[in-house]
Amino acid sequence: MALILSIITFIILGILIKYGKMHFLIAGYNTMSPEEKAKYDIEKIATLFRNVMFGMAAALILVYVLTYWINSNYFEIIAFFLVIGVGVTYLLVKVNSKNYRIDQ
Repeated sequence: MALILSIITFIILGILIKYGKMHFLIAGYNTMSPEEKAKYDIEKIATLFRNVMFGMAAALILVYVLTYWINSNYFEIIAFFLVIGVGVTYLLVKVNSKNYRIDQ
């Protein structure tokens, strides 16, 4: 049940950040000054967040199906943290790259 809630949460977060323009959900963005915010392309960052959240949700759906088939709770736990770890690491590396900054 926790896995299903995680999947739903990631999908909702992806939708809210990209289409609901709830950029304040992005850690650190809300506390930036307007000058700092102007240095970043928030629409590209929001698209990246949506894609990563949807990707993690898709990976967790696969984990859910495999867990049902394998019938192992240990696999579910390990795979859950692996998906989260890889997704968050990818997100942090990509957002901090020069691709999401506006050259001024």
